[in-house]
Amino acid sequence: MWRQFTVISTAGTTSSFKTVFHGLNALSGVGILSIPYALSSGGWLSLILLFVISIAAFYSGLLIQRCMDVDPNIRTYPDIGERAFGRKGRLLVSVVMYAELYLVAAGFLILEGDNLQSLFPNMGIEVAGFEIGARQSFVIMVALIILPTVWLDNMSILSYISASGVLASAIILVSIFWTGAFDGVGFKEKGTLVNWHGIPTAVSLYAFCYCAHPVFPTLYTSMKNKHQFSNVSSHHGSGVFHLNV
Repeated sequence: MWRQFTVISTAGTTSSFKTVFHGLNALSGVGILSIPYALSSGGWLSLILLFVISIAAFYSGLLIQRCMDVDPNIRTYPDIGERAFGRKGRLLVSVVMYAELYLVAAGFLILEGDNLQSLFPNMGIEVAGFEIGARQSFVIMVALIILPTVWLDNMSILSYISASGVLASAIILVSIFWTGAFDGVGFKEKGTLVNWHGIPTAVSLYAFCYCAHPVFPTLYTSMKNKHQFSNVSSHHGSGVFHLNV
């Protein structure tokens, strides 16, 4: 039998508008850059899979809301796992979720190091006689720059950082459009309708667009008006889908 808890306050401080920024920043960034390769791998019809994954993310977000409304003490994915399957469920969900978040963070750092190395290939650091290459140097520097943000626990303040991420995504889209329209690249009708051999690659990249799904419980608990969560989730799902396309 599920043990009883003392009900705690879950009042949030973040507006729905700021929560939308959190969701878009978490879900839209790398997805914009990976969609072209996903399309070239799976073909144009693979966009159907992106739409299906976005609907699944939206619906599972609503299910998370229902789970958290059942018990005010449910605040994270592990809490939901324990509510459903006991301590073993909590352990399993915790291992899977934290492993995913760790690997995604490591992937972002590696991606940042590769991109900055391409821009500044001669960059290097020498510490106590040890030479650190450009890629490793950038990974370390980016990690140190990002580190202070993990100490912020006020989601309302963090929304401004999320807004800067959304702005960066918008700048990337404008830059891509400008390159295609005015720099002589053009927009050519290429690609196949469907490439079955590339579907697994396309699915993995489409799913990676929603790798920030574990933050949904945190977004929900931080909201002032939690009944607006379904509207916020719809902005995340449909908005990211349109951004990626």
